[in-house]
Amino acid sequence: MNPSSRKPARPRPARRRSIPPVAIVVVVLAVAAGWWLWQQRGTGGEEGAWRTTHVERGNIRVSISATGSLSATSTVVVGSQISGQVTDVLVDFNDTVEKGQVIARIDPSSYQAQIEQGNAQIASARASLAQAQASLANAEADYQRKAGLAGQQLVARSDLDLARAARDQARAQVAAAQAQIRQQTASTQTTQVNLDRTVIRSPVDGVVLTRTIEPGQTVAASLQAPELFTIAEDLSKMQIELAVDEADIGQVQVGQEVTFTVDAFPGRQFRGEVVQVRLAATDTSNVITYPVIVGVDNSDGTLLPGLTVNAEIEVSRRDDVLVVSNAALRYQSADAGARAANGGARSGMLDELQRIAADLGLDASQREAFDTALGVIHARSQARQAAPAAGAPGMFGGGMRRSAGGAGMQAQMRQRLVQRYQQDFADFRARLGEDQRARWDRELLALANARFAPLYRLQGNAPEQVMVRVGASDGSNTEVAGDIAEGDVIITGERALR
Repeated sequence: MNPSSRKPARPRPARRRSIPPVAIVVVVLAVAAGWWLWQQRGTGGEEGAWRTTHVERGNIRVSISATGSLSATSTVVVGSQISGQVTDVLVDFNDTVEKGQVIARIDPSSYQAQIEQGNAQIASARASLAQAQASLANAEADYQRKAGLAGQQLVARSDLDLARAARDQARAQVAAAQAQIRQQTASTQTTQVNLDRTVIRSPVDGVVLTRTIEPGQTVAASLQAPELFTIAEDLSKMQIELAVDEADIGQVQVGQEVTFTVDAFPGRQFRGEVVQVRLAATDTSNVITYPVIVGVDNSDGTLLPGLTVNAEIEVSRRDDVLVVSNAALRYQSADAGARAANGGARSGMLDELQRIAADLGLDASQREAFDTALGVIHARSQARQAAPAAGAPGMFGGGMRRSAGGAGMQAQMRQRLVQRYQQDFADFRARLGEDQRARWDRELLALANARFAPLYRLQGNAPEQVMVRVGASDGSNTEVAGDIAEGDVIITGERALR
């Protein structure tokens, strides 16, 4: 082929260089990181070096966990008062019975024979009585006859004495025969009672839970009545016996609501109510528990006797209160002493006193007396802070949690402080009305048992310590009251330096 006849070769198009996927991912991550840093720039000034939470409104539910078992409210054990062979068993497990219904029979032949024998002995005793009565009549006539002759001195005095003795002996024989009749009659009646007991009847309306006898079995009632049946009187009303630890029993009261679950119906929750707190403590391996009885409505028949129960007793419930995370209460600032400018728990108690007074509806005279007493307390507090005892901790200052005296010492100090307040507010209390005075005393007593703790509120970028009254806790959040409001930012910890 002529080289000149070849077609000229087409020029190849230049290949486009593609961007590696890794580079795209790196660019996207860089953009996302920059955007996140830009978003955090505004919040960085707010959070700074602190981890925070907010005061919120919510509900606090405090409960105690316990286990127990379900049982019928009233359970009757039916036994046998006599011995013998069981001839008939007329009911079985889960049968419904009525009061007086025959549920079993014991062989009555031996008792029937005893009754026949008793009747024969009664007949013999009556014949003996008739004979004794005839002898008595003869002896009585002989005595009367000889008594008349003796009056005429026609018979010897000794014959009269013998006739009298014979009469008295005949009378004794009549009395003995009559006693014999009564004895035999009573014996026969006892046998008749035992014969009636050969028929076992249900003492209540209910359901048969257990049956321990079979036809042909012999029961022996020598020392105690053998148990034949167990009958639950009413399964529409049941009860739970919970074992509550001694540390929690002081919070349990009659009427508290109980929620519980059973393994037989997973995912379903049942309700009950505490009806009794029993004093019979149980010691199991040095663990003291108290039985708490819970009443349960079982109208639908779902629950069964003997089921294991996992229950929670609601001992306290606070709705629509200020709550804060427990982490905020655990936080303790390193320079808490420098920030405790408001006198610790003492200031918290004064705030509570002002709140109590505001709720009393005071008139001008009462308000003046209250403000006067409050001024005296403030002056005393400032004087104490101006000249503190060397090394002496505040009565309820920021070191409340670390008090070396423990809870007992804190309670004594708090009680002394309340007594001082009672003295300071004596004139104010005297001006209160009867209802106001009763409420003031009640609130002051409650304040004596209140617990106070410091929180650190974030104001701008600076923390501020506030003392709050601590209430119920559910393990995650705690009720608080005092100089605090919904939405306040509370410090829960410090951020690590980067």
